[in-house]
Amino acid sequence: MLLKLSKDPLKLFDDIWPGSQMPSVPAFKVDISEDQSAFHIDAELPGITKENISLNIEDDVLTIKAERKQESEMTKKDYHRVERLSGCFSRSFNLGEIIDQNNIQADFDNGILRINLPKDAPVKTTKEITIR
Repeated sequence: MLLKLSKDPLKLFDDIWPGSQMPSVPAFKVDISEDQSAFHIDAELPGITKENISLNIEDDVLTIKAERKQESEMTKKDYHRVERLSGCFSRSFNLGEIIDQNNIQADFDNGILRINLPKDAPVKTTKEITIR
């Protein structure tokens, strides 16, 4: 178990209950990268339209919310296995102070939401402390 855990600690809670249908996974998968000028989040949102995605920032926390509606065909068939989830999904990311929140940009193409989080110039404050 420790060897398995060391390879991927996020797998710790997969199939925690015997007979569970879905392993515990994030609502949707993201890649987070960084270059000199920005952080980048690429979120996989297949089967979701741009109109069903919202991005919000509150108290330095970026939240991606998405909704995948259940197909009406689902009620007409007897399914043996359902892995494509429907409903509302969200992920939140702490931005901190180094992100220029006024210039964040997002694009959605072919099921991938790309968010560009430009870095803000670091604020260096120096304070003289008097020695008594």
